[in-house]
Amino acid sequence: QVQLVESGGGLVQAGGSLRLSCAASGLTFSTYAMAWFRQAPGKEREFVAAITGSGRSTHYTDSVKGRFTISRDNAKNSVYLQMNRLKPDDTAMYYCAADISQSSQLYVTVGQTRPETYDYWGQGTQVTVSS
Repeated sequence: QVQLVESGGGLVQAGGSLRLSCAASGLTFSTYAMAWFRQAPGKEREFVAAITGSGRSTHYTDSVKGRFTISRDNAKNSVYLQMNRLKPDDTAMYYCAADISQSSQLYVTVGQTRPETYDYWGQGTQVTVSS
C-alpha cells in the first residue's frame, strides 16, 4: 500500500522560509516522478514543482521559480520542497503526489503539471504566510 506523508508546514512571516518533506512508502521510490501541488481555499489544486525519479530533471510553475527548490533523497524515500522568500500568495495546503504511470523517465513532462496525472497523494500540510 502506497503512503505519502507530508510534514514541515506552519505559519511564517512574508520573506521567511519553510522546508516541506514527504516520506513515501509502498513503492519503488527512485523509479517514479514526484510532485508538489497546493490548494488555497476556494481555488483549484495548483502545480508547484515536479522531479523525476533520478532527480536530474525538475520543473516549476513560474510563480515559484527562483524561490522554491524541489529535491529528493532516494535513500530515504523522501522528497522535499525548500521554500524561500515566501509571500502571502503562497498560503495554501501543500500536497505531495506520486506518478507511477512511467518509470525511469529522463524529463518531467507537461502532463505531470496536471493533478489528474498522479496516482497517489498525501494528506497535505498547511502553509500560512502572514504579511
